[in-house]
Amino acid sequence: MPATSQPHPNGRRRTYRLLAAAAGLATAGAMAAALPADAHDAKHSKPLPSRYQDVQLLSFNDLHGNLEPPSGSSGRVTELQADGTTKTIDAGGVEYLATHLREARKGNAYSVTAAGGDMVGASPLISGLFHDEPTIEALNKLDLDVTSVGNHEFDEGAGELARLQNGGCHPTAGCYTDKRFKGADFPYLAANVLSEKTGKPILQPYFVWKKKDVRIGFIGVTLEDTPGVVSAEGVKGLKFKDEVETINKYAKVLQKQGVKSIVALIHEGGLPASASYNYDCDSAGAGSGISGPIVDIAKNITPSVDALVTGHTHAAYACTIPDPSGKPRTVTSAASFGRLYTDTTLTYDRFTGDIARTAVKTANHVVTRTVAKAPDMTELITRWNTLAAPVGNRAIGYISGDVPNTGTESPMGDLIADAQLWYGKGLDPETDLALMNPGGVRAGLTYAAKGAEGDGVVTYAEGFTVQPFSNTVNLQDFTGAQLVQVLKEQVSGTNASAPKILQPSANLTYTLDLTKSGADRVVTDSIRLNGAAIDPAATYRVSTNSFLAGGGDGFTTLGLGTNDLVGADDLTALEQYLLANSSAAGPIAPPTANRIAIVQ
Repeated sequence: MPATSQPHPNGRRRTYRLLAAAAGLATAGAMAAALPADAHDAKHSKPLPSRYQDVQLLSFNDLHGNLEPPSGSSGRVTELQADGTTKTIDAGGVEYLATHLREARKGNAYSVTAAGGDMVGASPLISGLFHDEPTIEALNKLDLDVTSVGNHEFDEGAGELARLQNGGCHPTAGCYTDKRFKGADFPYLAANVLSEKTGKPILQPYFVWKKKDVRIGFIGVTLEDTPGVVSAEGVKGLKFKDEVETINKYAKVLQKQGVKSIVALIHEGGLPASASYNYDCDSAGAGSGISGPIVDIAKNITPSVDALVTGHTHAAYACTIPDPSGKPRTVTSAASFGRLYTDTTLTYDRFTGDIARTAVKTANHVVTRTVAKAPDMTELITRWNTLAAPVGNRAIGYISGDVPNTGTESPMGDLIADAQLWYGKGLDPETDLALMNPGGVRAGLTYAAKGAEGDGVVTYAEGFTVQPFSNTVNLQDFTGAQLVQVLKEQVSGTNASAPKILQPSANLTYTLDLTKSGADRVVTDSIRLNGAAIDPAATYRVSTNSFLAGGGDGFTTLGLGTNDLVGADDLTALEQYLLANSSAAGPIAPPTANRIAIVQ
């Protein structure tokens, strides 16, 4: 699996010709328009079905196989209080998500559950060790009706995605239990992912949900830039088309079939101005409190689409963004890891077959851990944990304190870079430095014990949560000029608007001046390796993972290295480093993350 970029906007700034001039905007409060009274059969004085039917749309995104409650900051959400202060709430875990969704559905005869992609991939050991079969089983139990694909659904390639959809034992690992894996009960939608050979979508492009006389169409797409954040092997033989063009195309297809109520599931998102899940991003005007690719996308998707469920950035928002006709349209994202779910009311007009968009209401809700656990999910977690325990409980090292993965330069990223330099020197003593992409650092390490292992003990399961992709450690040669260019690519090119700062080994230092723009943000004269300036003409041996070595995350220069040497997977490198450099009596200290001097 590839180590993808952290879930931030992909930096593309696209300008589309708007389909129509934007008209006046409506606030959320103005959207609760009065609806006409029910119709009656005058001849028999018998009431006909109501013209308007409320449909409950429950949605979430970016679960990433987090069946158990995520630890640390990954398992908390921030809530804005009435007095302007904030508080954090422990959240997440499918035992609790199941309870919340089931409670939310009560009293709602018309309820559909949808997701915005990245249900699997970069998963903790309980799911990742088994190629995410446990997560698909959990989603089936959650009664998920439909989801779009995300970039992580392609971590193991289109063939593995097809297996998750259709079932069957893994081609190399085989069957994990005495029961054949049956696959997903729900459709994965991949409208903008085409086979290069056939030119057709590799999975269903859309799905029509039906309940009596109510029909709602769902179109699912992933971000067009998926090849830039997934390993080349994962997207081999595939083409990824523009999100807006694809959604507009299939909206017409659905309309020709008489389906006029349409929801787009888009694995692309934005960043709200506040980290609080209940922040009102419409407070100063529709959508004014959110930025990123989803804004441009939302403004250009045909008005025939009634709501957008989004993801990828792991942010929480429930906004309205005007469609091309200027009419407000709801755009939502429920953070990540099952910490939130979104409850949207779509008012279906039986006379027109469309959504009365003036009556759309939406809000994010916390998946608190104060409710009863769903027994079927507890059984599922226990069963898969029992299978994983012999592997996951093995101690692979010791730490003297928390090693977080937060910040432009994170202690966890630095620790991984140090491990890959140490491991690289074992392969080739001439190895000079190591660089780690931030998106491959999926979690930090916590000092407090999660089980019976004891405080400060790092288990294989914890290491797997940090590095779940099975990338190999690759050594390559670069000139000094190329090395400087690699550092500049962190903040230029496709990374100009959303920098991806590589985590350096301890012997590489430099200054990052964020007051400047583009490549100039890397202060070239400040770059030092072992205290010495980089010689543009010299050759340097660099240790990276296979994702970066293939030019991933916009680091095209890293794809130009020579004299390749491929080692073991990156988790093995971390395990061997920790075992060699830490013990119960001498735990390793968290790096201080001071290798990059940041000027702001």
